[in-house]
Amino acid sequence: MAFSHGSAGVTKVADSGATLRDFSAYVKSDGLQQSIDTVETTVHGLTAKTYIPGLTDGTFSLEGFFDPTIDGYLAGIRGLTTTFEYYPAGTPVGVTKPKYSGSCIMTSYKTTGDVGDATTFSAEFQVTGAVTRATA
Repeated sequence: MAFSHGSAGVTKVADSGATLRDFSAYVKSDGLQQSIDTVETTVHGLTAKTYIPGLTDGTFSLEGFFDPTIDGYLAGIRGLTTTFEYYPAGTPVGVTKPKYSGSCIMTSYKTTGDVGDATTFSAEFQVTGAVTRATA
């Protein structure tokens, strides 16, 4: 088995100039969620429901420590479709280190500061189109 530690993850999001920016040094958690709709196809005479696969969907999120440069990149893509790359097991890409990529739209961005804590940020993205998984 090829387990990996969460600290190895790499997340990149393209800025408003389409340059992929590595957010990894600022991110403490990230994740990609993918789902597939199912369409019911049950007909008369059956005693169990049947389904076929439907449309795919996805979101991903970032949470980390505030930095003015990262803030600028995220502010620059508000309202734009951009691209992302997500390496949950780190790089380089390989059989045990897949890369997920696609297009996305930032749907929320939040900064939070507390007197006794570091200022943080969180961002949510809606995937638009297909997510590609590469191992080479």
